[in-house]
Amino acid sequence: MLGGCDMVVMNPSGDIAAQQADLVRTATYLMLLIIVPVILLTLLFAWRYRASNKNAPYTPDWDHSTRLELVIWGAPLLIIIALGAVTWISTHKLDPFRPLERLDAQRPLPADAKPLVVQAVALDWKWLFIYPEQGVATVNELAAPVDRPIRFHISSSTVMNTFYVPALAGMIYAMPGMESQLNAVINQAGVYEGLSANYSGDGFSHMRFKFHGLSDADFDAWVQRNRTEGQGQVLSREAYLKLEQPSEREPVRRFSQVDPKLFEAIIGRCVDSSKMCLHQMMAIDAAGGGGKGGIDGLTRRNWRGTERTAVAALCTPTNLYGEADPLRAINAATAQP
Repeated sequence: MLGGCDMVVMNPSGDIAAQQADLVRTATYLMLLIIVPVILLTLLFAWRYRASNKNAPYTPDWDHSTRLELVIWGAPLLIIIALGAVTWISTHKLDPFRPLERLDAQRPLPADAKPLVVQAVALDWKWLFIYPEQGVATVNELAAPVDRPIRFHISSSTVMNTFYVPALAGMIYAMPGMESQLNAVINQAGVYEGLSANYSGDGFSHMRFKFHGLSDADFDAWVQRNRTEGQGQVLSREAYLKLEQPSEREPVRRFSQVDPKLFEAIIGRCVDSSKMCLHQMMAIDAAGGGGKGGIDGLTRRNWRGTERTAVAALCTPTNLYGEADPLRAINAATAQP
């Protein structure tokens, strides 16, 4: 019953999560300025105008008070304006794609600070973390130095998921074929819980990992540990295709080498080299389609003020009964006995 007593969301160890917690507090206090008086007045009215109180004034013809109308409408309007202003500012300030400007409330970001790049991929049902600069990768374990900016590039292999380390920052969706980002920093050393916060199937409940906030020296040792324990384990495209197969309660795994183009292929949905990448499909679309067989499937669409040719339907060069035109192919098919 005490499982909900961990106040990590409201008392996190990362500056972005701390700013988000401050926003929650501010919004709550502003709303309480209306909620608390309304609750108290509701109780007061119920007591004052109870049936047994014969001294309460009885004014059945009363229907309007300008002063009451100003209070009833003016106070909530001011609260809404304040909430809107705070939310507008915070939405831009805490944009996960926005690079960090500070380490915490007292320390600005040093001019020479270089962010640690981490590529996070949601698999069924485990997390893959690739460190492209260090050339290592891990499954269900994440680490970063304290007080160093972290730039996450987040995607998914099959279905939508959510990357969430409550002590670090808010939830960021991971979607197949797309890349999300998160800029964050951890300010205290420790071991923190990470999880997926978006239901994705049978193994969702166990789709968790540990996030280690380490000193610079400990992080270097952690990287070396991955190179040592993962020696001979190469995260190639073939290894990734095996890894992404659904599995539950996956233990921590380490890879000492990573295909440098793997994350790009994951986003392009073409880790299997026999498949066309999404950017190749879009290039074909931008060029007007897939040759003469696709001419009938082209259309003209307006894109940001300019008209461009796009593929509405991609047809094979020759359809049923040898007809290049799909409509003629259907007519030929329906004419057969």
